[in-house]
Amino acid sequence: MLTALYYALMILVGYFWYRYGQKLLRQGVRDENDEFTKPPIGPIGFVVVAIITCYLAFAALRAVVTREIPCVGKGCAGQIYTLAEHSGQYWGNLFFVAWMVLALAYAMYVTVRIWTRP
Repeated sequence: MLTALYYALMILVGYFWYRYGQKLLRQGVRDENDEFTKPPIGPIGFVVVAIITCYLAFAALRAVVTREIPCVGKGCAGQIYTLAEHSGQYWGNLFFVAWMVLALAYAMYVTVRIWTRP
């Protein structure tokens, strides 16, 4: 039950993240206060988010190929989950990493779309 709640909350947060990005893209060049629309991340943040996204994408691809993923969290630092022994934890951590890659990539997409408006 707790796992289903975890996945449902992750999907709900992803939905609201998507709606926020769409709201920013629909706003146009200026918002309701006649100021330029601010993207979710700035130029320095964009570079940092790009580096983090690339690292997480590499970690997700590596986890799929090697069928093992290190634990994501403080409580289990240093523990490695394998698909054969801990399949539930493996898929849970892989889902979280993939969700983070998608969320950060979407933030970069929205930022680039706002920066390149005519």
